[in-house]
Amino acid sequence: MKVKIIYKKISIALLILCISIGGISFTQDYFEISKNLDIFNTLYRELNVSYVDETKPGQLMKTGIDAMLNSLDPYTIYYPENEIEDYRYMMTGEYGGIGATVFDNDGKILINDPYEGFAAFKAGLRAGDQIVGVNGSNVVGKRTDQITGLLKGQAGTPVKLKVIKVGQTSPVELNIVKEEIKTPAVPYHGVLSDNQTGYILLTQFTEGCANQVKDALVDLKGKGCKNIILDLRSNPGGLLTEAVNIVNLFVSKGVEVVFTKGKIAEWDKTYLSVNNPIDTLMPLVVMVDESSASASEIVSGALQDLDRAVIVGQRTYGKGLVQQTRDLIYNTKVKVTVAKYYIPSGRCVQALDYSNKDEDGRVEKVPDSLITAFKTRGGRIVYDGAGVVPDIKTVHEKIGMISIALYNKHHIFNFATKYYLGHKDILPAKDYRLKEEEYQEFLTEIKGKDYSYKSKSEIEYQELKKQSIEEKYYDGYKNEIEDLGKKIEEGKKEDLVVHKPAIIHLLEKEIISRYYFQTGKIEYGLKTDPDIALALNLLKEDNKVKTILSTREKPTKPFNVYKRF
Repeated sequence: MKVKIIYKKISIALLILCISIGGISFTQDYFEISKNLDIFNTLYRELNVSYVDETKPGQLMKTGIDAMLNSLDPYTIYYPENEIEDYRYMMTGEYGGIGATVFDNDGKILINDPYEGFAAFKAGLRAGDQIVGVNGSNVVGKRTDQITGLLKGQAGTPVKLKVIKVGQTSPVELNIVKEEIKTPAVPYHGVLSDNQTGYILLTQFTEGCANQVKDALVDLKGKGCKNIILDLRSNPGGLLTEAVNIVNLFVSKGVEVVFTKGKIAEWDKTYLSVNNPIDTLMPLVVMVDESSASASEIVSGALQDLDRAVIVGQRTYGKGLVQQTRDLIYNTKVKVTVAKYYIPSGRCVQALDYSNKDEDGRVEKVPDSLITAFKTRGGRIVYDGAGVVPDIKTVHEKIGMISIALYNKHHIFNFATKYYLGHKDILPAKDYRLKEEEYQEFLTEIKGKDYSYKSKSEIEYQELKKQSIEEKYYDGYKNEIEDLGKKIEEGKKEDLVVHKPAIIHLLEKEIISRYYFQTGKIEYGLKTDPDIALALNLLKEDNKVKTILSTREKPTKPFNVYKRF
């Protein structure tokens, strides 16, 4: 009887969830929903009662829910109670813990990145330190996911760590009190090398991030900056309202920034700039890339549509969907897609149509035939359906597979740790460069160690060989095919020379992080980033930004042009 009551509660909860999410009206097929909930209820009960092996009801339910939501889109997500801390971090940038990232390497749990000013950092933990014990339990040989739960938790609770410091052999015990860790959404802002351009790095759209951008902007204006670069690269997005408030910093009060439209008309909403701006005239460049998504696309797309900023970089991700979070029973939550958003020109940047999947469940990009041209406020042509296309496009050289292998096998990290032990200090981050003899030391260090990888050419060659055998061509071209394979293999031997600049870049960045932490890595990146150099050159030219924003171009494709719906 008790089991039946529990399953009945689950069925009722699922029904309430469906009603609260979908806003079910009397015109919809209520019977169909109720019937399928009953089927799910009886199936779930029979599996847990009758299955030959012991089942884990919670895990089984989580698997079923995840599979159901995955059939919709990747942004509709269920959060069980034990993942609420991760959800809170995603929304607010806050979590309870020691304030450091860790990773496992050859059975060792190592500190990867201690956050400046937080508990782990204040306790003296640094990159490369090994955690061997947590609260009296030996963690040698454990994986990262097996101990992160011990390092996170409610602020104010103690955790006892046994740690072998870099360069030491005997462990020491550290008593650390977990803190409320809040990673800043703007980890860096400063004046660039031309002494008149301010740079603001925004990494996430969490609660209050617009105020952080505002404070940075006011500070840079106070330092005499005449231009601003807002960097949204690799920013996956977050809160829509924060995106609206950030756009508002650069545009007049009362301007439409974005509107949302979903299945339920009552939920449609228009978001206006409601505050007085900080600056509506200062030349503005917004940096984006293929990992800039969601709220990043609202900011960059709206500023482009309003002819307020020149967008520089690569085409953005293309996420034009809006999610809202609903509270469920037993301290669980669901984040559900409720609408699409449309920026001022009337376009939606969503690149994938999840409502139209093929028979295998695959989702295709919006076809070119359905992409529509829209007009910015001043009449420039922009397009929907494929992310935000920058006004000035840049192309990045793809990182070589050898660089990825050296990084993933932790050879870059290990060399930086050894380097730190042998060098008390280094030049400032923006000036530091690895010497040639030090690079040769790195090559000696990795000699004989595993950093095996397959180059893209090697992968393509193996596919070519496989296809030639299947299609009966191999025997006729055997010598040529085998010769090609040998040449590719010989070419790999030169990868440490060919990809030397990229490898040195990774080494320099990792070494700098040992001395100057997150701030140092950012400052080093600003000095070596070709897109930042391009943006600076753009801003140096008088009225260049204004010229780009006032240029009228014809559509590159014969699409209809819309100003709004």
